[in-house]
Amino acid sequence: MQSLIIVSNRLPVTIDKTIKKSSGGMVSALEGLGDKFNIRWIGWAGGVVEDPEKKEEITTELKQKFNFSPIFLNEGDMEDYYTGFSNSSLWPLLHYMPSNVRYEEPWFRKYQKVNRMFAEKVLDQSDPDDIVWIHDYHLMLLPSILRKERPDMTIGFFLHTPFPSYEIFRCHPKRKELLEGLLGADLIGFHTFGYLRHFRSTVLRILGIESEFDHIPVENSRCFIDVFPIGINSKKFQEFLDTNAFTRRLKALRKVYSGKKIVLSVERLDYTKGIPRRLEAIDLFLEETGRNDVIFLFISIPSRQSVPEYRELRQEVEMKVSQINGKHSTIGQVPVHFFFRSVNFEELCALYALADAATVTPLIDGMNLVAKEYIFCQKEKSGALILSEFAGAAQELCQAYVVNPYYIRQISDTIKQALDADEEEKRRRLLPMKKRVKKHDARFWAESFLASLTPRCQKVPCPVQLPGLSPEAMTQIGHAQRRALFLDYDGTLAEFKRIPENAAPSGEVEKILFSLSRQNQFDVYITSGRKREEMDRWFSKFGLNLIAEQGFCYKEKNADDWVFITHEADLSWKDNLRDFLKLHTGMTPGSFLEEKTASFVWHYQNADPDFGIWKAHQLVSELQDMLSNLPVKIHHAKKNVVIASVHANKGAMVSHLMAMKNYDIALCIGDDDTDESMFLLSDPKTIGINVGVGKETGADFQYPSPKALLSFLEKLLEQTQT
Repeated sequence: MQSLIIVSNRLPVTIDKTIKKSSGGMVSALEGLGDKFNIRWIGWAGGVVEDPEKKEEITTELKQKFNFSPIFLNEGDMEDYYTGFSNSSLWPLLHYMPSNVRYEEPWFRKYQKVNRMFAEKVLDQSDPDDIVWIHDYHLMLLPSILRKERPDMTIGFFLHTPFPSYEIFRCHPKRKELLEGLLGADLIGFHTFGYLRHFRSTVLRILGIESEFDHIPVENSRCFIDVFPIGINSKKFQEFLDTNAFTRRLKALRKVYSGKKIVLSVERLDYTKGIPRRLEAIDLFLEETGRNDVIFLFISIPSRQSVPEYRELRQEVEMKVSQINGKHSTIGQVPVHFFFRSVNFEELCALYALADAATVTPLIDGMNLVAKEYIFCQKEKSGALILSEFAGAAQELCQAYVVNPYYIRQISDTIKQALDADEEEKRRRLLPMKKRVKKHDARFWAESFLASLTPRCQKVPCPVQLPGLSPEAMTQIGHAQRRALFLDYDGTLAEFKRIPENAAPSGEVEKILFSLSRQNQFDVYITSGRKREEMDRWFSKFGLNLIAEQGFCYKEKNADDWVFITHEADLSWKDNLRDFLKLHTGMTPGSFLEEKTASFVWHYQNADPDFGIWKAHQLVSELQDMLSNLPVKIHHAKKNVVIASVHANKGAMVSHLMAMKNYDIALCIGDDDTDESMFLLSDPKTIGINVGVGKETGADFQYPSPKALLSFLEKLLEQTQT
């Protein structure tokens, strides 16, 4: 049976004198898959255990009893990785509260360390055919760490929080590392389409990776993205609702609150839950209605009390409760009952069933299962759910009384509307929600995710992916006497840069250029759309042949002058086009215009990505109409639009040099539309290699990235010199 390895920050156990297994919805959902998978779990054991013998004892017991593998964290790990980076840096950011974000560099180093600890445990405990399912924001680096060690591993990741808009996520100092960490997964799951949409937008704007509706290209594969709304453990709730114990508890509570309308709130005491605003709405409701038959029950579960913001929130909430009760209490009637403690499962079910209404009004929430639990527990009557539009659950429970949690008046009025609604109205709202909650429960969520992930055990390549250079082509190159290498620079040899001036050769690129200059197997031509002056400045030290301005001119190594293969090119069209392009540039913030001898290049890499792409398509369309009868070609390349003379043509330049130098073979390597003229040459002595994935190309072979191309060039030089 195939193994499913669940990886989460915390194991679902409580370790005290004995080890007890937790019974949350996710645990039950995954246990239900035991007939399909051998379920194993990796996570933090909880607390701090220093004694090696005690660690060994806990490890053995967890393995034997539950098939769990513990991670042990010391005090420093907990403080920096968990309290610091995870809950003081990531949590507020993911919940749209950048003003609450704190960041310290040691926190991130510890976050990296703990993610690597998890990776080591997964690698040690897993076999090649196992499926690894990683959960939540504590482990956002883990997918890419595992992918580097085991490229063929099947990795799923589910984010249980919201994913915020790009404008929020970009505030984080380690935004790039976090995104790259996630993209190591085969499948990333979100609660709602909104979170998925924000993730795609953030990847585009921070990493510059354009994506499709359901996947993001990563190297020579794809990271799939999809929506999987989590549900409750409906089986567990139903089993208890059918017991006599439930009936007794509910009867006892009805006696306590006889003659009263109950409005229930259940949540962790967290600043994302909107509790102070809800209390303001309750104050307004009591002031305007004067009702003394309504009791507001607040069950606030202690949370992260080591974080200063949470201690301050508790003080604020308790003060507001005191003020409301002092203002509206009468003899025998206290309107707000605030309980700062956990409640057991049986008591919670009875409270859900008792309540005439539930207020679930977080400022933002990934899903919020309290809303679904309340709906499910409405057994003998129809309770009213008052639900924040910013909770993920609002996407599914659209028959609820949906409110804006920032709009105090609306919450107050909606509480009154819900309490005054007749039974028929409440039943009409409740029944379709209850049907959905029952059907789409936690098990349905888990099965849906795994059903989407497991087909990707066999890695799905990006469309249009071609193989790397074949052995036959290498043999052809090896037999040739005179060899040429036409090597594009930007986006091919060097990664694309947002600011073109920052793309000067350095590091591995500079190293390979020096290697190319020292070998004598190929005549090497560095091709580019850049100006002659820039080509001289960047590449003269390497002693290589240069081709500038998309093939308009070339310069042989050690020569003083540039050679133009066409001296009679008509460039008069440039004068008529210049002002139009400047106007278009002014209308697109972040874009700029570059003029060369035989071309214009309109760059939009610094514009908003979506707006830039839209304006680029608009520009290409207008130029095609304007220039249809002129000796001009238009190329929509990577983050730029090139308007060039037909004589600025890399293919024509390659043909010219092939004939003049009598080459037996030529490798033509490029990455965008301006390089396709080389790939489409009919000369059988040319071999085209495209760099990149996901685009139509006339090349014969392909490498997914400049990094992969560098590795190929190193091997090519080794093989041709032997």
